[in-house]
Formats: sequence, C-alpha cells, structure tokens
Amino acid sequence: MSSPTLSDALAACGVPVVADRPLGPLTTYRVGGPARWFVEVTDAATLADVARALAAAGDDVEVLVIGNGSNLLVSDRGFDGLALHLDGFDEIDIEATRVTAGGATLLPVLARRTAREALRGFEWAVGVPGSLGAAVRMNAGGHGSDIAASLVQVHLCDLRTGENGVVPAAQLDLGYRSSAVRPHQVVTSATLQLRRGDARRAEAELAEVVAWRREHQPGGQNAGSVFRNPEGSSAGALIDSAGCRGLRVGSAAVSDKHANFIQADPGGSADDVRRVIDAVRAQVRRVHDVDLQTENVMIGFDEGEHP
Repeated sequence: MSSPTLSDALAACGVPVVADRPLGPLTTYRVGGPARWFVEVTDAATLADVARALAAAGDDVEVLVIGNGSNLLVSDRGFDGLALHLDGFDEIDIEATRVTAGGATLLPVLARRTAREALRGFEWAVGVPGSLGAAVRMNAGGHGSDIAASLVQVHLCDLRTGENGVVPAAQLDLGYRSSAVRPHQVVTSATLQLRRGDARRAEAELAEVVAWRREHQPGGQNAGSVFRNPEGSSAGALIDSAGCRGLRVGSAAVSDKHANFIQADPGGSADDVRRVIDAVRAQVRRVHDVDLQTENVMIGFDEGEHP
C-alpha cells in the first residue's frame, strides 16, 4: 500500500493544513512565495500530530519552521514542502536567575522582561527582532554577546523521529551563527542562566542598545545583517569599501545606512533580493578576494542559483 499524501496524513491526524499559503507576510523582508503546505502550530500536541503525519507520508518532505521570520528569505516561487508557523510557545517563567521561555518568545520581549526582574546578561537581545527558538538555532548575538553565553538547555521536538525532550546546551555545538539544531527540529523552549543585578542599570543598557540600533541600522523591509563577519573583519565594511552601498537590482537595494543590510521595496521581489546578494558577493570577491557567507537563510532557491 502506498503512503498517503502529506495533506491526507495531516487531515487523518486532525491537523488543519492550508495549501499554497504565502510566506512573505510572515518574514521581515515581506516578500516571497507560498508554501506547498502550511500549518499553524499552537501547542505541543499539534507538533506531535505533525510528526505522526510526516512519518505516515514518508521522510522526503522538507520542513521549514518559522518563528518571527526575521532571518529568512523565501524565493518568489515559494517552498515545496511543509511550513510550520509557531503561534503560542511564548510563555516566560523566571525562578531566581534561571529563565525558561517558549521558542516563539520574541527576543526584545524577553530582554525587557528580564531587565525588569533585575536580571543581567540578556540586554543585547533587545536589538534582535527574532524568536528565541530561531536564535538558538543560529546562535544569534550582538553587542558582544550571544545565546551561547547564557543558554543552559533546550526542549527539542524532532519531527522526523518523534523524539521530544531536553538537550543540554553543551550538545548543541553552538558556534558563530550556527548550531547542531536541524530544520526538522523545533525548539519549543529554552532555559537561560542570567545573573542578579540592578534593574535600572539593565534598563539603561536596553535603552543604549535601542538608540544604537536606531542610529546605525535601517528600518523597513529587511532581515538584519545579510552576511556573516569574516574572521577579523566586518562584512559591512568590506561591502562598503567594495563600492556596493546603495547597489540596486529591481525592487531591492543595499541600504544606504548600513551596507550589510538589504532593503526590499513594498510589493517587491525576493528574487531581486537574492540578485543583490549575489552581486554583492561577486563584487567583494573581486575587490577583496573574500567570499562572504550569508547569515540569512535562503529557502526555495537552487544551490548556487543566480535567479
């Protein structure tokens, strides 16, 4: 007997699925095409049902987990797989200096909450518009710190195996903007170890981070730093000195305010953003002989493709 289609398997497990759901509105670029299948996940039971459906349908279905979509570029043709959007998973529990928060908790929200509780060590995150789960997966950071500096453990749900449990931070292989968390693994919560301090000083540091961000980084439709900093250098400085500030292709352009940001026009094209990325990489390679690596996650583009 052949395996059921994923949509049939999801329906059999009682999971509402939407076909051809546009993903652009769920990202901070605000551009990009649809997912073949889309599920809104509100609780752990739904994740377990999704895992059962994937097992019934076979293991060749790609999975994309979306939190705040702040580091994600989806191609105009979309994603030929199952996209899961976490809605919920944003509870925050504080016991002394240990903080456990849901994977969909926004980093600025968590930074402000911990500062009010006179906890120090997470102020840097107020300037990162992502979710905690995604931050763990990419070991997000800024202003001299990162997730690895305070992460104790995570609760992972593996949609391939159905395994669901706690994993210590030491087993996550946290590196510069990287970890061992795979696309089919969902960070449902994470536990941080912070330190006791003064709430007024913590909130003053938050204000400094926010002010710095407003002065140095653009608003609008972007996904933050596009390229990782090469060791001992700054991607933004390399892009600027290679003459790419303001470089435009169609509906996307390198920011005039910060050269490591790419802005998408309202109603623009994700493929134009990708073309700008490729043009910047090529120019920096020509001028500096440095091959920049993207920090943004590219979805729906062929490997090595220049759309």
